Amino acid sequence: YTSVSNIMKVINPLFLDNLREEFEKADNENKLRKLLDRIYGLKVFDPACGSGNFLIIAYKQLRLLEMDIIEKIQEITGQHQLIFSQIQLTQFYGIEIDDFACEIATLSLWLAEHQMNRKFKDKFGECRPTLPLKASGKIVCGNATRLDWEQVCPKGIKGITNRQMEQMTLLELQQTKQLEIQGSDNEIYILGNPPFDGSKKQTPQQKEDIKFLFEHTKTYKNLDYVSCWFYLAKKYIINTNARFAFVATNSITQGQHISLLWPYILDDNSEIVFAYQSFKWSNNAKNQAGVTCVIIGIANKGNFSKFIYSEGQKIIAKNITPYLRDEAANVHVNKSRQPISHFPIMEYGNMPLEGNFLKLTPQEKDIILKESPNAIKFIRPLIGGDEFLKGKLRYCLWIDDIDLQEAIKYPAISTRIEQVRKFRENGGEVARTLVNRSHQFRYRKESDSAYIILPCTSSERRDYMPCGFIGPEYISLNSVEAIYNAPLWIFGVVTSRMHMVWVRAVAGRLKTDYRYSAELCYNTFPFPDITDKQKQIIEMHVNNVLEEREKHSDKTMAELYDPDKMPEGLRRAHHDLDLVIESCYRRKPFESDEKRLEYLFKMYEIMTDPSKSQDAIEQLSLL
Repeated sequence: YTSVSNIMKVINPLFLDNLREEFEKADNENKLRKLLDRIYGLKVFDPACGSGNFLIIAYKQLRLLEMDIIEKIQEITGQHQLIFSQIQLTQFYGIEIDDFACEIATLSLWLAEHQMNRKFKDKFGECRPTLPLKASGKIVCGNATRLDWEQVCPKGIKGITNRQMEQMTLLELQQTKQLEIQGSDNEIYILGNPPFDGSKKQTPQQKEDIKFLFEHTKTYKNLDYVSCWFYLAKKYIINTNARFAFVATNSITQGQHISLLWPYILDDNSEIVFAYQSFKWSNNAKNQAGVTCVIIGIANKGNFSKFIYSEGQKIIAKNITPYLRDEAANVHVNKSRQPISHFPIMEYGNMPLEGNFLKLTPQEKDIILKESPNAIKFIRPLIGGDEFLKGKLRYCLWIDDIDLQEAIKYPAISTRIEQVRKFRENGGEVARTLVNRSHQFRYRKESDSAYIILPCTSSERRDYMPCGFIGPEYISLNSVEAIYNAPLWIFGVVTSRMHMVWVRAVAGRLKTDYRYSAELCYNTFPFPDITDKQKQIIEMHVNNVLEEREKHSDKTMAELYDPDKMPEGLRRAHHDLDLVIESCYRRKPFESDEKRLEYLFKMYEIMTDPSKSQDAIEQLSLL
C-alpha cells in the first residue's frame, strides 16, 4: 500500500535523478547508448521487499527512462530502427521473510513487465512478447538479518559485467574472485522500507536478530530493529560503487540512537549523501498508521553533491550528520549521568507503580475529606506533564512510614492501600518487591522549597521549553523532570532559545514531539561558567517572564506557549532573556538557530574532550 510519491523520495535521490540528469546532458547518440549500457548493468536490491513495491516502481521508472532515451536516439539519428528494451527483471533482487509476500513480489514484477511492454508498444508500435514468462526478479525467502546479502545479490567483480558473470562457470567465478583486489565497479542500489519496531515492541526473534548482529556492542538491546538493515547495508557497500537508502522511523536520528548506532555506520569511508528530515509516511491503506519517518541515503565517500530535504525544500549540504543536519563534524552526543556544565542535578519525578489507587481526582479527594476532614494531612497536590501544561488538578495520598497506622484508620485510605497491595502482588517482579510499602509510590522524592519542572513530552511547535516553578507542597510525577532546590537563574537557562535549539537537535521524539530527558538534553547542554553578577541579571529577566505569565493566569501553559497564541509581552520577555543567555556564550548575538547549534556542538566537543582546556572555550567565545 506504500504510496508511489513516498517511494520516489527514496528512488529519485538514490539513483534516478542522476540518471535523468545524465540523460538531459546527453547530446549525441554515443552518450545515450552509454547511458543505456549503464542502465542495463545496474542492480536494484530491496532486502526487506515485502510484496515488491519498491522494486516495481524502480523497474517502471527505469523502463520509462529507457523509452525516453530510445526516442531521443531516434530523433538525433533520424532513424526509426527499433531498439528493444534490454532491462531485465533479473536486475532486481529482494529478500522477504514471508513466503506468500515473496510469491506476490515475483508475480508483481511479471505484471509490471507486462504493463511496461504495453506502454513500449503504444509508443514504438512493437515490443518483445511477455509470454512465455521468463525469469523474474530474484526474490529470496528468508530472514534478511541472517542471510549473506552477497549470495542473494552478487556484487560483481571489477571489470566484469553482470552478463559475463552469468555466463561464467562456478569454478571460473571462484578463481576470478580470488584474484579480485579492488572490489566491484557495478552500480548496485539497495533500498526499501525495513521493519521499524522499537526495542519495547520487538518479538523474541527480532531481539535475537539484533543480538546476532550487535552483540559486540554493550547497549544493543536499545536499538530499533531497522538498525540491522543499516548495519548490513554498510558492510555490503564496502569497496563497491553501491549505495543504499532506507526509510526509517525518525527515532534512529535522535536521542540515544546517535551514539548506539551511527558509529557503526559512518566512518572515514562512508557518509550520508542525502536525507529527508522527519515527515509523515502516508500510504494508500484504508487505515493509515501515523508514522513519522526519515529517509537516509549512504554511500562510500566520493565527490558527491549532498542534499537535505526539509519541508518541501532541497538544501545543499557540506556534511550531513546523523541528526540529519548540515554540520562540519559528526558529533555524537552521548548520554551523561551528570551535567557537563555547572548545573544542579535534574531527575525524574516520582514513578507511582500503584495501579492509580494512590492518585486522586478532585472529586475523589472531596469525597475522602467529606467523610474524614482530618485526612487532609495525607493528601498532596500532584503534578505531571499533562497537569502542568493543561492546568489539570490531581492529588495523591502521600504517607510517611511513621504515619501509616494513623492513615489506615480512615476507611477510604485503608481501602486504597489494600487495592495497591493486590495490584502489586499480581503486577510482576518489580511490583511484588513493593508490596510491603503499598501506602507509597515506588519512588519518593520531594522538595523543601520551590523547584523547577519540565514536561518530558513537549510539542515540536513550541519555541521554548515550557518549564515552571512550583511550590514544595506539590509531588511531581515521572512525566516531568525536576530540579529540586534550584536557583532562579537555572530556570532562565532551561527556558532559553539556546537550550531549545539543543533540545531540538539531541532529544528523542515521540512521533514529532520532543522527548526530554535529563541524560540527553540537560546533562549534555554546554553552558559556560558565569559570574554572580551574570546570574543576577538572568534572574531579573526570569522574573519578567514569570510576571508576564501572571498577567495571563487564565490561560494554560499550553496556550501561553502556543507560537500562534503567545502573548506579545511574554514573547518580548523571552526575547530579552535570550539575549542575556546568549551573551554568556559570546558578545556578538547569533544570527540564526543554525549558528547557535554550530556553536553549541563545538562547545560540547571541547567540554567532553579531556585534552581540551578552558582556553579553548574562551577562544570559542571570541568567534
